[in-house]
Amino acid sequence: MQFFFEVLIGGLLAGVMYSLVALGFVLIFKASGVFNFAQGAMVLFAALTFVSLEERGLPRWGALVATLLVMVLLALVIERIVLRPLVNQPAISLLMATIGLTFCIEGLAQGVWGASVKGLDLGIPDNTFEVKGVLVSQFDLFAATVAGLLVGVLALFFQYTKVGRALRAVADDHQAALSVGIPLQYIWAVVWAAAGAVALVAGLLWGSRLGVQFALSVITLKALPVIILGGFTSIAGAIVGGLIIGATEKLAEVYLGPVLGGGIENWFPYVFALLFLLVRPEGLFGEKRIERV
Repeated sequence: MQFFFEVLIGGLLAGVMYSLVALGFVLIFKASGVFNFAQGAMVLFAALTFVSLEERGLPRWGALVATLLVMVLLALVIERIVLRPLVNQPAISLLMATIGLTFCIEGLAQGVWGASVKGLDLGIPDNTFEVKGVLVSQFDLFAATVAGLLVGVLALFFQYTKVGRALRAVADDHQAALSVGIPLQYIWAVVWAAAGAVALVAGLLWGSRLGVQFALSVITLKALPVIILGGFTSIAGAIVGGLIIGATEKLAEVYLGPVLGGGIENWFPYVFALLFLLVRPEGLFGEKRIERV
């Protein structure tokens, strides 16, 4: 049981980081109905910008502030140039636009900062400590705490503030929100800026763990099973879905890996999400849609 709890806690801590990445997808989809396939590229660009600014002599806090400004500006430019001209276009057009945007951001990152793998040290020791006989990673605990706090702050912001209420109205019906005077373009700009800030935190945490490399944009696709489970429009669903995916992938690797072969945690979350779709397509916290024909 002690080993089981070690695996479970490690999976839950990793799941919180998955929730952080999934949150970027949820925020944009909730406000505009766009699945931002470029969120992973934004995570890569944020991590690469931060570590490159540090390498050029900028102090850590200065690099953090500068990268935050860059990410917010990048998100606002994307909203203005890509999203706004495609308002009321078919969903497939928006999806293809974000796929193309992925390659543009990755190419921009490579052209500005280079393509070599970079190490990222946040000064957090990756040691383990014991809690009632259970070993816990210090870095995983710190990363999960930071991710959890950010998710909580954003959840409270969008739940109780005026902008948050406007966001929920926009998510329900764009035309109705416009008819009551809600500035749609302003709300979209706020949400994309928030997604840029989320990409920065996710890039720093994942970059510190895995190194800043172009594989980061692929790793963030692990958020797809998270939002399938939690629902594409639910912040709470991103949290719960992340915890479920993080825990199940680690437990599957340990207990099913010897039977099915190694590396099961790379594909098990997608299989789990696929099976979940057959039971509840809208996700745990998603809203059922009833269409009359």
